[in-house]
Amino acid sequence: MAVRNIIFDLGGIFIDIHYQHTKQAFEALGVPDFDALFQQSYSNPLFAQLERGLISPPDFYEGFRQHTGLAVPNEGIAHAWNAMLGQFRPGAVALLPNLRSQYRIFLLSNTNEIHHEAFSQQYQQQFGHAFDDHFEKAHYSHTLGQRKPDVACYEAVLQLHGLQAPDTLFIDDTPKNLEGAEAAGLQTLLLAPGQPLEHVLPGWLAG
Repeated sequence: MAVRNIIFDLGGIFIDIHYQHTKQAFEALGVPDFDALFQQSYSNPLFAQLERGLISPPDFYEGFRQHTGLAVPNEGIAHAWNAMLGQFRPGAVALLPNLRSQYRIFLLSNTNEIHHEAFSQQYQQQFGHAFDDHFEKAHYSHTLGQRKPDVACYEAVLQLHGLQAPDTLFIDDTPKNLEGAEAAGLQTLLLAPGQPLEHVLPGWLAG
């Protein structure tokens, strides 16, 4: 079926994500096994609550200190947590104005208030305007109250904007998130590591 709407992930699509940098930063703070707390495909309940907007950043910082037993200031936790955020990808971003003239385009990202503030400032500094303005609506898990790959997350976006699942394409770099989207009836495209969006999507849409 022809695509009328496109829902994009953020990390690994428009911005580079370096989980290893955050792991190393937390280990430098004294966390012995950060992988037990957070991975791309798994989040400790504390991180999952932050991504669903169920706890505030101050509550997250305090919960982190209680969980790890480390007396780390808020700023130190935030700095380590944000270390995974790399650079925005200009080639991928450059696709958006033309795509918006042809499709209804949206963003759906598992993120949190701490990361959102950091990458929004970074994008503004790099490009001189707000990243969210590229989309009809940018949805973030901490404000939507839903998190990928739960089917309800995709269904919420479809319902909010009156989208039909069969003519909506979802693009992500995490296979599990595509499984949730497919269960919701969406078309899907996996962007594998090292594949620039601008090299893959135009050909895919051209069929």
